[in-house]
Amino acid sequence: MNSKVIIAAVIGGFSSFLLGWLFYGILFKEALAGMAGSATNVMRADSEMVWWALIVGNLVIGYLVAFMWNSWAGISTFMGGAKAGAIIGFLFSFGWDMLMYGTTNCMQMSGALLDVMISTIMWAISAGLVGWWLGRS
Repeated sequence: MNSKVIIAAVIGGFSSFLLGWLFYGILFKEALAGMAGSATNVMRADSEMVWWALIVGNLVIGYLVAFMWNSWAGISTFMGGAKAGAIIGFLFSFGWDMLMYGTTNCMQMSGALLDVMISTIMWAISAGLVGWWLGRS
């Protein structure tokens, strides 16, 4: 593990954290709340968030992307990272959201599809930043 990959992981994790706050915490908060399913108390209130777990989760995903781009895919540009990130983000979030829709009462289909759109955009931007960093000399 080299310092370039670690820094890329932090960039990916930090950008994912900020984008999650922007998309889920501000821009689409009300829309997603209106698309919730019949389950109650699914989301934690802001005052009850487990911040360390949220930060660790984002950093782990950032490392996963940095590791894949550096070790397997050889991605070293923003566009290369963004394209691959959008594909992986779409496939992962679509699969996950369909599993959640099929097995829980957490969200309506409209909420699941909106989440796929948001996740795909977040993955594209964060993975693009990882690719950009890895391509720096």
